[in-house]
Amino acid sequence: MTALAVVLAALGACGYALGARLQHAAVHATMDGGGLGLRNQALLVRNPRWLAGLAALGSGAVLHVCALGLAPLSVVQPIGVLALPITVLLNLRERGCSRRDVNPSMVLAVLAATGGLAAFVLLAAGSATPTPVGDDDQFTATQIVAVAVLLLGVVAVATRSKVRCVLFAAGCAVAYGYVSLMARAVAQQVGTWDLLAINLLSVLGIAVAMVAGGWLLQHAYASGPPDLVVACLTVIDPLVAVGLGIGLLGEADHVSGWVATAEALCALVACAGVFALARHHPDNTEHRTSDRLDADQPPTEVPAGTAGHRTSPRPNGSSS
Repeated sequence: MTALAVVLAALGACGYALGARLQHAAVHATMDGGGLGLRNQALLVRNPRWLAGLAALGSGAVLHVCALGLAPLSVVQPIGVLALPITVLLNLRERGCSRRDVNPSMVLAVLAATGGLAAFVLLAAGSATPTPVGDDDQFTATQIVAVAVLLLGVVAVATRSKVRCVLFAAGCAVAYGYVSLMARAVAQQVGTWDLLAINLLSVLGIAVAMVAGGWLLQHAYASGPPDLVVACLTVIDPLVAVGLGIGLLGEADHVSGWVATAEALCALVACAGVFALARHHPDNTEHRTSDRLDADQPPTEVPAGTAGHRTSPRPNGSSS
């Protein structure tokens, strides 16, 4: 069952990557140089490209939920990191970049994020134990995630540049990590074939988190490149889900100290890859280069006699 879950989660990651690429393009086409206000948000729901991206994301989510019903949360969730290299390749192709244009630091950042979580998956697959998701666990997770999402959203609104993009994407990732936990709870309940036993509050929590995460995701797309958004999602989302699985469900109760330390190091490497990607992304590099060129260029002298130009005082005794 674990092998099938890994395959389904990998296919779901492909859906996430395609959906991110389509929705990012639709958001920027709708903004047309402006902000993502309520009017533009309303226009998105009628944009065919955005709807196609939504369908791709939905398909990926369905495959991911199926995988969660077959394997532990700490095994399935990190596989979504495959969406990162796929999105990077799609974005580079969209920009018309060749191999010579690719920044080696960016490649190393992607490898660090992808490799860190890939190693985490290998370690978790051999040590995680499937556990049921109780009602008390769901309530505690709801409280923790609600505070975290609200805090990240408020700070993101008060921030600018790519930091704003990272914060919005991080808030979305926290919400989606919570969705994975609740989806596993629902999948376990459905697996008993007693549909009347399904906790409707779990379904409501999933719906609210999906809406809040989707809103944060669109603002992340409006604030930065799609591969940076996907990098935040694919790293922070599984770390949140695994953290909930370990802290609340006890999926790592039988993990040795050495394995736990190795998993923590892999998580740090993955997070470092995300921050490096934010720093060395072509969009940020071009922006910093443009700022340096503007700063080095000497100010243009305004000819005397033009409007707004104050001429120096004439020497004493000169004729007027």
